[in-house]
Order: sequence, then structure tokens, then C-alpha cells
Amino acid sequence: MTNIKDMPVRATNRSRVRIFADVRVMHQRCRGRVVDLSPSGMALDLEKPLQVLPGQLVTIESEELGRLSGTVRWLSNGRLGIQYKLSTNALAQITSYFRFFHEEVQPVLRR
Repeated sequence: MTNIKDMPVRATNRSRVRIFADVRVMHQRCRGRVVDLSPSGMALDLEKPLQVLPGQLVTIESEELGRLSGTVRWLSNGRLGIQYKLSTNALAQITSYFRFFHEEVQPVLRR
């Protein structure tokens, strides 16, 4: 993982997606939308603010991806960056999504 202006950046290719998911951090829960996805992590737009810090463990659950665990890498303007806690199960879920469900989407609004 490389850094640009103190923000971690994934070295793997990203795909733009539009997947709705539930995000859980400790006792907090929020609805979000996965906006980009890669084999090592994802970025989510959150519906409401969450009190999270880089390094905290999160759980993301959606119909398309199932349940994934990861670590918060960054938080900026209601967007959250997650790096997966890689396991064979997580890798299988992501690979399955790309093989059977993925369609590249174009963003409606740009930040």
C-alpha cells in the first residue's frame, strides 16, 4: 500500500460498483453503499456519520458480498476505506462476486 498526502492508496485495480451494505463498528450500525471494490479493500459512502478511527475492526454485510470483516484505513467526508481481513472465505466471496455479479457502473455524482 502506498501513500499520497498521508492517505493510504491501494495498489490493486479498483472496480466501480453500487452495492448496498450494512456497516457495523463496535456498537454502531449504519447503512452504506460500496462505491469501489478491489481484491484487497473497498470504499463505502455512509448514510450517516460513524465514530470510527483508522485501525478499528468493521463488519460489512450485503446480499452480493455476504459478510466481510476488515480494518478501517481512512475516513473522509462520509466515505470510509476498508482493507479486508483476508481469509480464504473473504477471498472466495470477492472472487465469486467478480465472476458472477459484477457490472462496471459509472458514478452519478462526482465528489
